[in-house]
Amino acid sequence: MFRSLVKSACVGLCVLVTAPLFAQQAGVAVIDVQRVVTQSDRGKEVLQKLQKLQQQKITEGKAIQQKLDALKQQFSKQRFTLSQDKLDALRQQIENQTIKLKRFQDDAQRELDDARKAALDKLQQQIMPIINQVGKEKHLMLIFNKYQSGLVYADDSVDITDEIIRRFNTKK
Repeated sequence: MFRSLVKSACVGLCVLVTAPLFAQQAGVAVIDVQRVVTQSDRGKEVLQKLQKLQQQKITEGKAIQQKLDALKQQFSKQRFTLSQDKLDALRQQIENQTIKLKRFQDDAQRELDDARKAALDKLQQQIMPIINQVGKEKHLMLIFNKYQSGLVYADDSVDITDEIIRRFNTKK
């Protein structure tokens, strides 16, 4: 029984020690694409542009919301002093402004989503040749997207993210 336990421990130790070496020899690597986007120079530029667009939409949305709030406040203050026709007109303005705000929010969200998708697709088109080049240079058979591939564990020794970021930053 002792021999069996020692044998199992040796096999386990061998697997732990040789797993990263085996992965490299088998031609397997992983890349954290999210990190490439957030830490590369071009990725940072894209994220800043997207954030600027988002801030612009927030500012526009606040202006519409403020106008709606002003109309509601006016209605609240003047509901007992205005004629029924003027109250109805004010209600209609509030309803129109509410619809305008909802449409703006929907359109802004769609615009932001489209801009994000287009920007990230463009980045991916710029990054993929670098990933392919590294894969060929290192004779890799497989490169997994670290967090979107269903991968549960990968040793840091097979992570090529830093190299991809470095090359992406230096590429013209």
